[in-house]
Amino acid sequence: MASEGEESQQPQLILADKLFLLKQSDVQDIDKVRFREDVFNFVKEHDMVKLYETLVADSVLDVDQSLLDSMRAKIDDELKKLDEKIADAEENLGESEVREAHLAKSLFFIRIGDKEKALEHLKVTETKTVAVGQKMDLVFYTLQLGFFDMDFDLISKSIDKAKSLFEEGGDWERKNRLKVYEGLYCMSTRNFEKAAELFLDSISTFTTYELFPYDTFIFYTVLTSIITLDRVSLKQKVVDAPEILTVIGKIPHLSEFLNSLYDCQYKSFFSAFAGLTEQIKLDRYLHSHFRYYMREIRTVIYSQFLESYKSVTIEAMAKAFGVSVDFIDVELSRFIAAGKLHCKIDKVAGVLETNRPDAKNALYQATIKQGDFLLNRIQKLSRVIDL
Repeated sequence: MASEGEESQQPQLILADKLFLLKQSDVQDIDKVRFREDVFNFVKEHDMVKLYETLVADSVLDVDQSLLDSMRAKIDDELKKLDEKIADAEENLGESEVREAHLAKSLFFIRIGDKEKALEHLKVTETKTVAVGQKMDLVFYTLQLGFFDMDFDLISKSIDKAKSLFEEGGDWERKNRLKVYEGLYCMSTRNFEKAAELFLDSISTFTTYELFPYDTFIFYTVLTSIITLDRVSLKQKVVDAPEILTVIGKIPHLSEFLNSLYDCQYKSFFSAFAGLTEQIKLDRYLHSHFRYYMREIRTVIYSQFLESYKSVTIEAMAKAFGVSVDFIDVELSRFIAAGKLHCKIDKVAGVLETNRPDAKNALYQATIKQGDFLLNRIQKLSRVIDL
């Protein structure tokens, strides 16, 4: 695992990305050959017996019994040395040395990919740990294990544990790191609004390089912000943010994607949108939300366009987006039926008519509804009292 302050991605998480890409049909065979070789070399270098056996069973790697025997022998030898160090520390050294010896064994299990034993020994290490900061570091190791195989139950419980630890104390650097971990969890579980909030809070304090590089962090921040922030907030927190401006040009299509949306350059937006789809689809954390995200971003851009009109021809809208009339017709029909857009299509005239709900009227209707509910509750209560 990456040590605190080290500006490089945690190697096991890089491995997890390659394992993910090996399973994707959109990845070219020539790239898969390279990924497979990288995975094999990493597994061999780190004696990851359990993962090797799984990959052999899944026909990702070929079985090599002599390699398996060699890795098992090296693991047994290393565990013997680690246990000797623990025994020596417990007999001859202080509490700090005992903790370090146990932590070394925990990190060894993490290195070889034995999740069950790693979690078990991290708990043992925690019993030897007093300082809140050091306990928090153990939670970060646990979170990284969770993100390796997307164990959302483990991640969620670890985030809750970290928050309770911070009630006892803890420094701002670790608190800020936790925001990025929680933001990644929220994004991975489709809570894009919360993810954007946490990512934006972390832009100027980002040090969580063990999860991903800063460029990737900005990529996630922009994607989650675009579909959750209003235009004013998007301008202030994203479009004009100095931290984003310094990096966004390095990420293919992202600057055009963001700025064309904000500047209402719809044709350019669709072009950038097409360029970004593969990046989103082949991202391990976003892959399962690909279709959902595609729908949400189209809802945002179509709604933004229609807000400028009481009525507009389908042809004019198609021209603005650089697509065919038939495409826009099908798209809008689908979004209107799903309740995503407040407009109706006059197919005879070829016109879109907006029917945005009035905010005051909506509030009035909600108040009436709540009043009726309250009256019904009072009537039921009075009947009970009368009995």
